[in-house]
Amino acid sequence: MKPLAALVLLAVIWGYNWVVMKSALQGIGPFQFAAMRTFFAAILMLLLLPLLKRPLRPTYIPQTALIGLLQTCGFTGLIVLALVTGGAGKVAVLSYTMPFWVMLLAWPLLGEKIRGLQWAVVAASCAGLVCILEPWHMKGSVLSDLLAVSGGLCWALSVILAKKLHKAAPGMDLFSFTAWQMLIGSLPLVFIALTFPAKPVVWTHYLAGAVLYNVVAANALAWLLWLYALRNLSAGTASMVSLLAPVIGVLSAWLQLGEVPSHLEALGMLLIGLALSLIAYLGMRRHESPDPAIAQE
Repeated sequence: MKPLAALVLLAVIWGYNWVVMKSALQGIGPFQFAAMRTFFAAILMLLLLPLLKRPLRPTYIPQTALIGLLQTCGFTGLIVLALVTGGAGKVAVLSYTMPFWVMLLAWPLLGEKIRGLQWAVVAASCAGLVCILEPWHMKGSVLSDLLAVSGGLCWALSVILAKKLHKAAPGMDLFSFTAWQMLIGSLPLVFIALTFPAKPVVWTHYLAGAVLYNVVAANALAWLLWLYALRNLSAGTASMVSLLAPVIGVLSAWLQLGEVPSHLEALGMLLIGLALSLIAYLGMRRHESPDPAIAQE
């Protein structure tokens, strides 16, 4: 019961964070916020390593650095940029197309061909993306939509690399790996934040709380909850419950920010949700576990 409660809490933390990030960007530039949330979270996680009796020394540095550049720098930078003009709920759903991209990329990169029900996943995902992006209109927050999808693609590439690394080093400490990939990946964001001009940061109680929420809850605590849940839950349960995150993101944005999706956007979100559910079901049927080295809100 406790592992399931931990996973549900994780889904709530990650799901609601889309609203937190969207609201925080009213008083801070996107790169400044992205740099703060990743750099300080990495420092906190590194400080926790000795207390948790985890190895402090980094291993597999080239692979860790590449994954950090894709997951922490690429994914975080792109989704925060997408949130500047895009709705929190829509950005959440589009970024969670990651499993779909993993499935497509696994064919040329890992030799895992698409078979059976996976074609239904491809069809539902593509139809969902078309409904949300509405390429025949090309108006509104199209740049935000493309940034969010690109963020999901970066996340997917990092998952592919993490799968390879996890197979090569099954005994690798995942919390230590996460801290180091986050630190390395945060450095380009810190450089951009310090180098390029941005609007002055307007510190408010909400912005300070949002940064603290992202550093402590959405990163350090979230990773501890994720790894604890994976040690004690089946693959199917972990996959299905984690799908609550984008749902909570959409509902929170609807209730708190007044982001009401259009009928076509709602249909697209449902189709992508169906695709994600099919992916989780297929993983459960094959007794596949979600790769523990990669997770994200």
